[in-house]
Amino acid sequence: MTSLTSAVETFRSRATDADLDDLRARLAAARLPERETAPGPDRWDQGVPLADLTDLVHYWRTGYDWRSFEERLDRIGQFRTVVDGLGIHFLHRRSPRADAVPLVLTHGWPGSVAEFVDVVDALADPEDAGAPAFHVVAPSLPGFGYSDKPAATGWGTEKIAAAWAELTDRLGYRKFLAHGGDWGGNITTVLAGRFPERVLGVHTLFAEGPPGLPADGLTAAERRWTEETRHFWRHRAAYAKQQATRPQTIGYSLVDSPVGLLAWIVDKFAEWSDTEDSPFETISRDRVLDDVTLYWLTRSGASAARIYYESHNSLDPELRVDVPAAVTMYPRDIEKTPQPWAEKRFRQIVRWREPERGGHFPSLEVPEYFVRDLREGLAAVLSAAG
Repeated sequence: MTSLTSAVETFRSRATDADLDDLRARLAAARLPERETAPGPDRWDQGVPLADLTDLVHYWRTGYDWRSFEERLDRIGQFRTVVDGLGIHFLHRRSPRADAVPLVLTHGWPGSVAEFVDVVDALADPEDAGAPAFHVVAPSLPGFGYSDKPAATGWGTEKIAAAWAELTDRLGYRKFLAHGGDWGGNITTVLAGRFPERVLGVHTLFAEGPPGLPADGLTAAERRWTEETRHFWRHRAAYAKQQATRPQTIGYSLVDSPVGLLAWIVDKFAEWSDTEDSPFETISRDRVLDDVTLYWLTRSGASAARIYYESHNSLDPELRVDVPAAVTMYPRDIEKTPQPWAEKRFRQIVRWREPERGGHFPSLEVPEYFVRDLREGLAAVLSAAG
């Protein structure tokens, strides 16, 4: 139950045995459609293939252990606080290092704080004494996970960024770094642009430039990026249009059917990861099911979808980021911005990287590289910030 105070309170996540039994019963009673009509190499063209989903549902029902994920969250440290009338859940892992710098990690959709559980310890307490260390704060977006569900409109990226500024202030972090991808990258952009006196600098996987920039002067590779991004929004973004216009309608399926929720989310893990076939080539089934089960147990399929209704195409075209920024564009991400375009919004890019591997979920796909890249990028940011 939400406490109407500004206090930061410890939190423990515990699903009831009845909720877990209900989930298994629903999975056992699931009604599945017929097999896709494009099997073989093209079997993912129509969405999640029946055989893959059947195997995953069986494992979710008989082999997956939710309790171990709850324990991992507790070991990191879970907290809640009320900001502007809404309860916000967050992970908080303080570093033992005296020179550690606060770092806010913001997830996107269809992610959650599950994206960061494998990298928090390495960021907070690196084995290499020469590597930078961070006090890690990873909030759950409003309507996601253990954060409250907004009861009225208005919780878009601008308001979320302001809430993050308030949250860090309550933790005693007057100045901090920020990182994000997907919606987390958008929120990180807003956070840095609106609160430059608080944000030392950013590392982002999403560096959208202002709209309407010309392609003149772009390299062939950069032009290909723009074509791929345009193709994505024209031909592969039906999910975003649905959630931006009718989140309530799709929400009934996402909250009522665990198999429907699983397929809706796994489809994106498959399409947006740097794999040839299944997302589980690089991402563990358990981590994906941690994410999906978190959505299921908190009944947040509809409330999470509403971030698209609140904020789709809402990034202020005039917003500029003047604090130092490090940018990483993973090759299989769904939206990649050419550096000349990014520089029109991010005025002080101090490090730009284009790795050879990785997609939309690098903290899960290539966690070791993700941690190293984040450390090096933020080290460059801190050096530029003085």
